[in-house]
Amino acid sequence: MLWVGSIGFALHGCTTMQSLNPNSFNHYASPQEVINQKGLNSANGKAKEYVYDWGPQKKNVKAESLIPKQNMSSYCQAKNGKFIQLNKSNLSQVKNVWSRKLLATYSSIKQGTGVFQCSQADGQRWMVAIEPVSERKSNDRSETRLVSLYTAIIGPDERRKNYNKQEENVAKKVTSSKAKATTTKSNAKDEAKKEVETKKEAKAKEPENKPAAKPVAETSQQIQMRLYVNARRDLNAGKNQVTACNNAQRAYSYGKLNGANANRAYAESGMLVAKCLTSVPAYSKSYPNANARAKGILQNLATNYNHAGAKNMLNRMK
Repeated sequence: MLWVGSIGFALHGCTTMQSLNPNSFNHYASPQEVINQKGLNSANGKAKEYVYDWGPQKKNVKAESLIPKQNMSSYCQAKNGKFIQLNKSNLSQVKNVWSRKLLATYSSIKQGTGVFQCSQADGQRWMVAIEPVSERKSNDRSETRLVSLYTAIIGPDERRKNYNKQEENVAKKVTSSKAKATTTKSNAKDEAKKEVETKKEAKAKEPENKPAAKPVAETSQQIQMRLYVNARRDLNAGKNQVTACNNAQRAYSYGKLNGANANRAYAESGMLVAKCLTSVPAYSKSYPNANARAKGILQNLATNYNHAGAKNMLNRMK
């Protein structure tokens, strides 16, 4: 059985995101040997922790959670194989609902977990499942977050059993696409005639094609403000509260940034986090010391920013 609920803890910093050379994987006899020798799981054979978010202060550092996938992909390349993702993880092994929703927002989790297949040049095929089983904040004072991943070689039966719903959805989409294709063919002649007539009637010159504008990347200040605004909107409306609280936490984690609205976005997102910790049970239950955490945020805002709302909330909590 693939799914494992237990966790093995690892020291972070020992696991690194070094560039992998496929040639260094030539001496491994099997994908299972890669898992064992590379220590992709803990020494006891259970799930191993990897950093998936280093926090806003290290936002340019690559996520460790991609390491299992990268190792298995490199072994596949060493065999002149093609490595593809068959299924994304449905995060069903992560029991905490808040953690599950949080992980689902990270591209490194979507890209680095699920079921992957290698088709080697010699005709051999194998599949590996990389599944999150839990998520938590680091024990230090940073905003680093860790995910426990379990890596295992699986067979077709096990894949069908654990990803059955995804397979059904894919089948429905394929059936729908075929139906649309049949309808398109039946109308193809009529469409062709209409197209010829339209071209004959169109005597005006076609407008010049302008290159599409490249999307402008958001600044940290813009991201922080967007997260705060979305969190405030949803909390005021009483909907998507856990997601809203998570957005507020992420906005507050950016810290005080430069800019006209930086103080407001930082301070007000902190107020939202404090309210989440004291009045949104679905969010606060993830923190054993929720009240103490809320007081710490409020004391920071009251002392360093002379925030009247923080002072009033602190008085009410006494």
